Amino acid sequence: MIPRYEPADVTALFSDEARFARWLEVELLTVEALAATGAVPEAAARAVRSRAPKADGGFVEAVAERERATDHDVAAFVDVVQDRIGTPEGAWIHYGLTSSDVVDTALSVALVQASDLLVEAADGLLGALVARARELAEVPVAGRTHGMHAEPTTFGAKFALWALQVARDRERLLSARRRVGVGKLSGAVGTYSNIEPEVEDRVCRALGLEPVPATQVLSRDRHAEYLYACAAVGSTVELIATEVRHLARTEVGEAEEAFGAQQKGSSAMPHKRNPVLAERLCGLARVLRGYLLAGLEDVALWHERDISHSSVERVVIPDATALALYLLRKCTDLVAGLVVHADRALENLLEGSLGLVFSQSVLLALVAAGSTRDDAYRIVQRDARLAWESRRSFRSVLEEDPEVTLGPDQLDAAFDLRRALRHSGRAVAALEEIEPGAL
Repeated sequence: MIPRYEPADVTALFSDEARFARWLEVELLTVEALAATGAVPEAAARAVRSRAPKADGGFVEAVAERERATDHDVAAFVDVVQDRIGTPEGAWIHYGLTSSDVVDTALSVALVQASDLLVEAADGLLGALVARARELAEVPVAGRTHGMHAEPTTFGAKFALWALQVARDRERLLSARRRVGVGKLSGAVGTYSNIEPEVEDRVCRALGLEPVPATQVLSRDRHAEYLYACAAVGSTVELIATEVRHLARTEVGEAEEAFGAQQKGSSAMPHKRNPVLAERLCGLARVLRGYLLAGLEDVALWHERDISHSSVERVVIPDATALALYLLRKCTDLVAGLVVHADRALENLLEGSLGLVFSQSVLLALVAAGSTRDDAYRIVQRDARLAWESRRSFRSVLEEDPEVTLGPDQLDAAFDLRRALRHSGRAVAALEEIEPGAL
């Protein structure tokens, strides 16, 4: 991922130093587990741990130099580690293991840590959405379908529904964390032919992982689920950002992004306050979804393993993690700083629509007064069109129509905004059911 969109904690998590440090810990724990089962002398295990190299920049360069000869990164890593530890103890490194034992188990450790970062960021976005939903619970706004005025709703309902979706994203991230929080040290095709299951159990438990049956590699549906959880986060962020972009349009003007004192909206037009953050989030969500397809295509490997997934994962897993975390954090800023223009929203709702947002209420009132539904529908449809084309209030057109049998009180009720929104708080009330630990 380019630095512009990669959080520093993701950079650190997937750096070469961090990756080799995880590989090294798997190797060292394996030697210690072998010693616990009697397969390796205890003194040798202690020496291996005490003389183990530090996975710093110099170590990374040494592995890279060795790989230029071996053309195999794990073999190069093992060679350098064994050389740094020295003989005869260094020979116990990688004893009974295959490359995927180390790489897959270490990757699971990274993915658990990455999941924790994502869950924490989801909690931040969730908290911001819940706060705004409660703040704006009773602020009316036009609900829109197909981009057109439909019926009244509230900003609180909008934010609450987004919050409930983020809560589901959080659950998906936690589920993915459980799915990728597994390890294997069962050898070349997963049969424990040269290593005992007890070693796998001891190492995985020490790393906080669950040992699971595997071929030479962990099943890649696990990693695909992680990528789906990341992609789902991106889609939710895009949903929020898309709505902000629409509401920020000049002719709508119901919301706008926070704008800094030194910020410039356009290099050419000083008046502009463009929804640049929302647009950026929408664009990056597209990139993030692409990683999911790559992850799904990694599931079908040949026989007990091939490495067609390896090159893909070196790109898509760090990048998907980086983008998902970036999107969550930036969307939190977007939500927390969003400026809502309640007066403009009310004006658009009542005056901008000429009262047409109450058409269904009028329809139902006519039915209740004795009209057939089809007759009532045709009357309301005709008068609504006349109101729009003549730019007159919908109610005034209805009042002049001899086929409309509704009295003033009935029309008052049909055009009563409070009546229309009397249950709009249900979405906000549902926030109380979100898992307490998420807020």
